[in-house]
Amino acid sequence: MRELSEFAPVELLVCTTCRRGLPIEDDAQRPGTLLHKALEQADLPTGVELKAVECLSNCDQGCSVVLRGGPSRWTFVYENLNEADDVDVIVEGATKYHATADGLVPWRERPVHFRKNCAARIPPIGA
Repeated sequence: MRELSEFAPVELLVCTTCRRGLPIEDDAQRPGTLLHKALEQADLPTGVELKAVECLSNCDQGCSVVLRGGPSRWTFVYENLNEADDVDVIVEGATKYHATADGLVPWRERPVHFRKNCAARIPPIGA
């Protein structure tokens, strides 16, 4: 297996405006913001950069994140994530994604939540 450092860096984008369908007006308490804060404290692998983004336009599907990395990797959008329960799932998924050259983690090796909650799969720029 290749060393993780041999592959392009990965970006983990977290929608911080997500309200997860709740009537929350305090931006600091939005589920998306809380998910981002929880991931800041998580043990993400070296080479995975966490970024806050505003609105991924997936508002009706819970918190959403994106995994992307370089011109040769597929990009994935995952939905229905919870700021309290799914941090470990996101870390596991990001770690496995980072370990690939093309972003394609074999389906059975993905976290179960990622298997069932993939909103989009976007081809690499070079495809």
